[in-house]
Amino acid sequence: MPFSQSSQLSAIVGFAERLQPASVLDVGTGMGQYGFLLRTNLEAINLFDIDGARGTQRPRERWSVVIDGIEGFAEYLTPVHHYAYNRLMIGDALALLPGIADASYDLVMAIDILEHFDVDQGGVFLRHCRRIARRAALVSTPKSFVAQEVEANPLENHRSLWTQQMLQDAGYGTEIANDESWIAVCAK
Repeated sequence: MPFSQSSQLSAIVGFAERLQPASVLDVGTGMGQYGFLLRTNLEAINLFDIDGARGTQRPRERWSVVIDGIEGFAEYLTPVHHYAYNRLMIGDALALLPGIADASYDLVMAIDILEHFDVDQGGVFLRHCRRIARRAALVSTPKSFVAQEVEANPLENHRSLWTQQMLQDAGYGTEIANDESWIAVCAK
């Protein structure tokens, strides 16, 4: 689905706050939930100019954090995307990621997208995320298989189950505790 489990939100946003990335790539933006949370939590005081009794929103060109996103299903785009993201790329992540240069983003995030690939495609996907990340790549995926077929958006179909060992073998050895999902990080 185009949104994240609530149990993951604070863990993932907290990780990003500790990392303080200057640039983020959110792969599989869904409804833009993480773009918004990262924009407000990483940018914070840079979003507004407060002068006495007046406050005004700062122009985007004065924001300090670059947050880009990839979304495969254009129908998920909301006004949140246009606010939170600097740039959106619409299309298949496996087709778009090869065109992004090595170490282009401080943080690459792929939240609840890995299970939508078969295992071989998922391995390719994880390698691209690691390659593109300058400081860290973070992925999350459910700990148990939940059958899901979505006729309106086949990109939502679940095709694989990933274990902690599979993520470690793919280079994602640091785990952030969560009861429902594996949240794994490849730190550089």
